Amino acid sequence: MSVAAPAPAASADPPVEPPAPSRARPWRAHLTVALLALGTAVYVTNGLWRDPYVNGLSDNIGDQAFFEWLLGYGVYTLGHGSDPFFTDMLSVPFGVNLAANTSISVYTILFAPLTYLAGPQVSYVTILTLNLAGSAFVWYLFLRRWLVRSPIAAGLGGMFCGFAPGFISHANGHLNWTAGWVAPVVIWQVLRLRQPGHWLRNGLVLGVMLAAFFTIAAEGLFYTALASGIFIITWALAGAVRAEAKAAFTTVLRALGVTAVVAGALLAYPLYMHFAGPQTFSGTGFNQRYFAEDGAAYLSFPSRSLAAIFGFGSDLAPNRTEETSFFGVPFVVLILVSLVLVWRRAEPGRRATLRAITLVGFVFLVLSLGPRLNWMDGELPVPMPYSLLSHLPLFDAALPLRLALVVAVVFGVVLALITQELVDRRLSPSLQTAMTAGIVVALLPILPLPVRHQQRAPEPDFIANGTWQRYVSDNGVLSALPFALNVTADGQRWQAYTMARGGPQFRIPGGYFLGPMTNGEEGKKQIGRIGAPNLPTDWLFTRAALYGYVTELSDADRAQARADFAYWKLEAVFLPEQITGSDHMTLFRNAVLVTATDLLGEPERVDDVLVWRIRPGVDPIDR
Repeated sequence: MSVAAPAPAASADPPVEPPAPSRARPWRAHLTVALLALGTAVYVTNGLWRDPYVNGLSDNIGDQAFFEWLLGYGVYTLGHGSDPFFTDMLSVPFGVNLAANTSISVYTILFAPLTYLAGPQVSYVTILTLNLAGSAFVWYLFLRRWLVRSPIAAGLGGMFCGFAPGFISHANGHLNWTAGWVAPVVIWQVLRLRQPGHWLRNGLVLGVMLAAFFTIAAEGLFYTALASGIFIITWALAGAVRAEAKAAFTTVLRALGVTAVVAGALLAYPLYMHFAGPQTFSGTGFNQRYFAEDGAAYLSFPSRSLAAIFGFGSDLAPNRTEETSFFGVPFVVLILVSLVLVWRRAEPGRRATLRAITLVGFVFLVLSLGPRLNWMDGELPVPMPYSLLSHLPLFDAALPLRLALVVAVVFGVVLALITQELVDRRLSPSLQTAMTAGIVVALLPILPLPVRHQQRAPEPDFIANGTWQRYVSDNGVLSALPFALNVTADGQRWQAYTMARGGPQFRIPGGYFLGPMTNGEEGKKQIGRIGAPNLPTDWLFTRAALYGYVTELSDADRAQARADFAYWKLEAVFLPEQITGSDHMTLFRNAVLVTATDLLGEPERVDDVLVWRIRPGVDPIDR
């Protein structure tokens, strides 16, 4: 990619990584941006930091519970030598294919000591904060090294790339999508592949990177590879740099060959598990036509922004975790004007880079709109290019609207480039003033607000003190009521806390994860769904918790319960004093209590929960 002007007449893209500035290393600028990024990340996540053990993300408490579970499973993996890509701790009796989920195995292992000492709750908010701060800082380093000279330009662009509205939205639960630092690290190494004489070393490093980052952000890695491919091909075809690209072709091809061999060897098992392992599936369980970007969202303001305080927020996203664009009209206009101004002043080599960057942004913007065009919360009968890709491998497991996160990064690059023009005072005085004001006006409305939080039900003493061990055999099956789902995730996170402590463990039926639509018929690929297939008995409790619906039970219901309990090998269930719902949802604990008592008889009071033992072959009411 190009270094900043002044550039050679033919090309601004050096054949190797550009040398460091001759002056002393800019540690002061690096430290300033690092502290600013960390401070902003703590500000965004401060609601969780106030009390990580009590507070949870109200806009996506289910995903937080899932990632906390993975962090607890990391400690369990190290202590028991278990498979990091498949578990039987969830969804008894079939288990869960973690390779087909976002297993974040690298994070779970690296942070296992912290998880063991402080709990998954602290590890979770630590990773979330470092993800956001690290993304902004690494993008700053990338921009400073490859595109602009000014620390102000690189800092502004990097901060936008790290804290763009889409990434703030994904801070509601997603440790994978907030790991935006993965993209600049990978792209940096891709650009180094053309270094003469270092194809073996560079290919090896990139291969190891891809293997490590696969578990952290597989979908993001796919988007990075796709964007890199579009950029490199478009850039290499430009007349101004064609000779340079041709000279680097053999070196890059050799390096990519090494990358393929190394990454293929390291990822052989996880890729097998992902595509052909037990409990695998196609798709994600989410509707791609629903999880597509609304075209009007690009011109709207996000719900967690300064503009939203004054009533200008929008609800054009499927949920508050998927507001992946939402730049607002002022910022979109700023980017379009900036592209024109930077293009007009660019040397031929820099124009090759700009052309490639612009094409990447345009392609990802169009693809983010999904299979059909959506506008102002309505789907129009207009087919879009993504409809041709939606059934292809990898694309079938992606959600189109998340492609807009690449558009956000492209906008951040353009923001850095126009800021460099302003720092160099290459514009006329009037245009200089107008563009400076334009940046302020465009950025102010989308300044982020902290993610929303709520209190979660505390871990019961029954679990924390290990009392549960008196009611379940070693590695036996235990469940909280209602059973664990994305909107009732307490039981799953309490299992996570138990795994994080080491020692005896219990397994749970159900859980929040992605799995096949039905269990059984091994070897037959199925479409994906959220969680395990419902049985009548767990739905009985879920319906009571979510809607307060109490069913008048019959002998047939009790017979079904016996069969379901045997299917899960369930030994005991318990009802805590509080049940957590997402988005400040009120759950009906009393309805769950009435249902459980009608089905299982009077409970036993143990510590701070109500417990029902399940004896195989015994009618629940005849305990």
